[in-house]
Amino acid sequence: MSNNQPTQNLLKEVENLKDEIKQLKSRKRYGLVWEEKPEQVVELCKEKLPVLAEDREREIKSDGDKPVNILIEGDNYHALSVLNYTHEKKIDVIYIDPPYNTGAKDWKYNNNFVDINDLWRHSKWLSMMKNRLVLAKKLLKQDGVLICSIDENEQAHLGVLLEELFQNHEIHCITIVHNPRGVQGKNFSYSHEYTFFVFRKGVEVIGSKQREEVLEEELRDHGGESLRTDAKNCFYPILVKNDSIVGFGDVPLKNFHPNGKNVQRKDKTIEVWPIDVRGVERKWVFARNTVEEIKNKLFVAKKKNGQIDIFRRKDTQKPRTVWIGKKYDASTFGSKIVNGLTGTLFPFPKSLYNTKDCLECVVKQRKKAVVLDYFAGSGTTGHAVALLNKEDNGNRQFILCTNNENGIAQDICYPRIKAVIKGNKEYKDITGITSNLKYFRTDFVDGATTDKNKKKLVDKSTEMLCLKEDCFEKVKTGRHFDMFKNPKGKYLGIIYDDNGIENFKKEVKKLNKNFVVYVFSLDDSAREEEFEDMKNLVELKPIPAVILNVYKRIFK
Repeated sequence: MSNNQPTQNLLKEVENLKDEIKQLKSRKRYGLVWEEKPEQVVELCKEKLPVLAEDREREIKSDGDKPVNILIEGDNYHALSVLNYTHEKKIDVIYIDPPYNTGAKDWKYNNNFVDINDLWRHSKWLSMMKNRLVLAKKLLKQDGVLICSIDENEQAHLGVLLEELFQNHEIHCITIVHNPRGVQGKNFSYSHEYTFFVFRKGVEVIGSKQREEVLEEELRDHGGESLRTDAKNCFYPILVKNDSIVGFGDVPLKNFHPNGKNVQRKDKTIEVWPIDVRGVERKWVFARNTVEEIKNKLFVAKKKNGQIDIFRRKDTQKPRTVWIGKKYDASTFGSKIVNGLTGTLFPFPKSLYNTKDCLECVVKQRKKAVVLDYFAGSGTTGHAVALLNKEDNGNRQFILCTNNENGIAQDICYPRIKAVIKGNKEYKDITGITSNLKYFRTDFVDGATTDKNKKKLVDKSTEMLCLKEDCFEKVKTGRHFDMFKNPKGKYLGIIYDDNGIENFKKEVKKLNKNFVVYVFSLDDSAREEEFEDMKNLVELKPIPAVILNVYKRIFK
């Protein structure tokens, strides 16, 4: 047998080489390629399933009619896993400010700080980012936007990673000057960072912002492709009487040509056509079917010769790709604010107004937007959302996820949000904003598929189900069931055991309200036959099946 050992070893080596060749052939030949490093928090989810546990002592209530904001303490991969069940396709904006991977031991991978001498630091960073972006992508609405801040250390790599993960999306990278003094490097002094905006192609999601100075310009188009023939629906008369715009005429037939730029009707109404000083028929900037939407931006201008022109006031504009302003200074409007609200020094927080302006680009008109930050750090995103709500009386909600490394969740993020809600006399303009907060920690149950573990998952699912249905006010606790509601009149029921069904049904009949009901079941059924007599009052869902189905998909 010993004579055959070298042969067996050789055959085994050949098989290993075949596998290696197969792997190499399967690798992509274009794009971002890196050595993916296994991550312990990801591997853990193959054995343990993440759930939420509430810390009720940290709950903040200030206005029952306002949304309930969420702070989740724990690894953000586990928090994102939970949110894949509770918030799939529910998030308007994800704003993240991940570790910049400067090599300054500012983040950990598998419980070890990553420094500049780590030969795998870029691979570790990319693996960490990819694992979370894959989960985060599933949370965005169809018109949802990912906003990601980064600096020069990983900007190029991140851009290619985003192109790989967000195909059929627009990816824009803007520059924000956040440190005018600059950080001295070996060759250049860096004064800026980058922010990526990612959203589906074909949707308009970036809103306009107020101009510092109102611009007035002619409504008549000029330059290339400004002729009548370039857009027939943009050639029509604007009707003026007593120096005011009173209406808009129809688009004429193509063989009709007005007698001039201004044509007076019998009733003294003047038709103003988009004809230039040389008599060339041009077009208006807006088509006939859209011009009425901007009527309040239009005004009449009379020239010395008595001719009438139509001008447009432009008091808003789309954001530009380079942002410069004192308010983006990370020291004055980042570090000082965090220290002032928490009494704790925190390295490298974002300027509050940097984050606010990024969010405002997307959620200015979305007053009920849900904003997620899963690298929440000092809580700047939550503060920015609250400030937006204060300015326009909005009801936007934030979800913040952060670990508690060096006490960041409990000693910095939470105290800051508490100060934002309760108020701080030194920062009256940016605090004292009524809102509510629920504080959760990630926890785990055994992932082995046994009936015992299924029951454990159900018993620990209450917070997840309340979060999913946005129902936190407890109405009734019975034997083996709970009932909750929210200010909008929505009702939630959770039945933890077969023995709770009959008593739960009695309470539903008393209340006579429509319920979303999660019913314990070891299979995918929701005990529909037992609710046949009240099927018009209940929407049934089986637990833990509805949770396990999501986890099977993301942890496969």
